[in-house]
Amino acid sequence: MEDLKLKLQQLHERVDSLKDQINTEEATKNAFVMPFIQILGYDIFNPTEVIPEYICDIGTKKGEKIDYVIKKDGEPILIIECKKWNENVDAHNSQLHRYYHVSKSRFGVLTNGHIYNFYADLEKPNIMDEKPFFTLDISDLKETSLKILQNFSKNGYNLEEILDSAEGLKYIKAIRKEFEQEIQEPSDEMVRLLVNRFFNKPLTAPRLVAFKEYTKKAFSTSINETINFRLKNALNISETVPSKATEQTTTIDENVETPKFITTEEEIEGSQIVKAILREILPSSRIAFRDTQSYFGVLLDDNNRKPICRLHFNSANKYVELFHNGKDSGEKKLISSLDEIYDFKNELLTTIKTYE
Repeated sequence: MEDLKLKLQQLHERVDSLKDQINTEEATKNAFVMPFIQILGYDIFNPTEVIPEYICDIGTKKGEKIDYVIKKDGEPILIIECKKWNENVDAHNSQLHRYYHVSKSRFGVLTNGHIYNFYADLEKPNIMDEKPFFTLDISDLKETSLKILQNFSKNGYNLEEILDSAEGLKYIKAIRKEFEQEIQEPSDEMVRLLVNRFFNKPLTAPRLVAFKEYTKKAFSTSINETINFRLKNALNISETVPSKATEQTTTIDENVETPKFITTEEEIEGSQIVKAILREILPSSRIAFRDTQSYFGVLLDDNNRKPICRLHFNSANKYVELFHNGKDSGEKKLISSLDEIYDFKNELLTTIKTYE
């Protein structure tokens, strides 16, 4: 996965440096999209594997062409429609929609060379969804996105795994959009849901208007305070991050908590992976998190005496500390990527069983 990330970063640098000299859709395909296909492991010079200008007759329209069709074992697995690098890809999905219907591929991609929208037929068989289930921006590469993209590579193509994750990705994206809209402008339904939990009087129309303003201010205040708290911690980071010498002498039993720490995106993502694994046997309400200066802890029932694992991500090397041999017998495991946390599924499940 690191190799994939490195190549995509290099492609992004290429796009950034050349885009102002790219004046046509054809040039965008040659300079940006073909290297992307090549990064996924497909032979762009093999016309039986990567087929440019693939003829796709649609009803009475003859000679319609898809920019690229990628085949594996003789079957189309991906169709790609390209636009010029400075065009908005979201505005052109109707053309891909027509091609998708007759292509026999389960996945379609609409791209301008730096944004890649991936579509499937999750709502109706053989009819492309209106919205993509996955969007890749090569200027903002996240580990979760790389994992999804790897399933589309020649060596890693996995239809079942893509379909399994596609629905979840689609609805997570939709929920996030609704949540962001509620923050900007709370709906009547959201206000009633929150207010009815503590306000026992009838919610008249004038009161509803007032509570909408209160809710909007409450959301804004909460978000601003969270941002200010993180900024304050960021300013204190030089005083709180231990030196390498201190890190080398820290034992796995050390548990000194301090308010001077920063919860990183990697720690949040790693903890969510742990939660996803444990959801097989536990409700999410029983899984708690505590950040400390030395590690990010995952606990059962928010109990310090029931550690599930600890994420040591504050140094150059990343470790997951496991407790399947007992809460006083932590064992650190070196990992090179967050995905490797899934490899410790059995240890995590065993840990829970020791506390039950």
